[in-house]
Amino acid sequence: MPRQLGNLLKSIRKQQRLSQKEVAAGICAQSMLSAIENGKYMPNARLLLALCDRLAISLDEISLSRDFSISTSQMFNNTLSKLCDQHKYAELKNFLLDPATIDKVQTAEQTQAYYYYLGVANFHVDTDLTTAEQNLKISISSDEKVRIDSALTRLGLVSLGFIQAKKGLADSASTLTIKAMTDIDQANYTQNLNIIFYLAALTNYKLRKTKDALKWTAKGIAYITDHDPHYMLANLYRLIAQIAEENEQEDRKLEALQRSDFLKSLFKEKINENF
Repeated sequence: MPRQLGNLLKSIRKQQRLSQKEVAAGICAQSMLSAIENGKYMPNARLLLALCDRLAISLDEISLSRDFSISTSQMFNNTLSKLCDQHKYAELKNFLLDPATIDKVQTAEQTQAYYYYLGVANFHVDTDLTTAEQNLKISISSDEKVRIDSALTRLGLVSLGFIQAKKGLADSASTLTIKAMTDIDQANYTQNLNIIFYLAALTNYKLRKTKDALKWTAKGIAYITDHDPHYMLANLYRLIAQIAEENEQEDRKLEALQRSDFLKSLFKEKINENF
């Protein structure tokens, strides 16, 4: 997250034609702002709020830092993030296929992110999963160094594994999920990694591997709690409730639902109810 946040602050500062010295004046040392923009320092809440106020940034924009950039244009990245956050996948697909959007995709990292989001849009919109599968494969192959520690590559792998589970291909789904999870505890933490635990659990749920699904929900909750965020906790507890309901474990279901509803209300997290 520090690098994504730093990139966002740097991009908006440059759009406003402000120097680091101008933005930092009266708030922090210029060297500290430089460290923040380069992902070397995570500002505390007070410092972040001061910088946001100086740059007239809404905190809603900061929440978009979980998303990957598909362009050097912040306007395009903001559009992408809003469509994802609102789950408007048909609009997302049309936006990504617009020639004006494609022209903005330039670097290898942006290309990988582009095909990942296109694959996600295809998955939610198209009845045939073939195109989603193809675009996720392109996204993974776009990682020229095949860095398994890349959060985006892990997301591509686990998303592809989930599609394989939907198609009933258990061996392929399990292999991709395990690969996405390899040494995840040693990876540089970003909130996107929380999603991988959820998708690993959901993949095993689709494969009717209840014990493995619960194992990944437990690991996901522990992982998220250890890193002190909240993102995806509500969804993990909702999945536990679903599994408990199917196994007629009413007390466990109610407890998990209460936790999920509490987290959903507190953090405004969207919950997947499509099991």
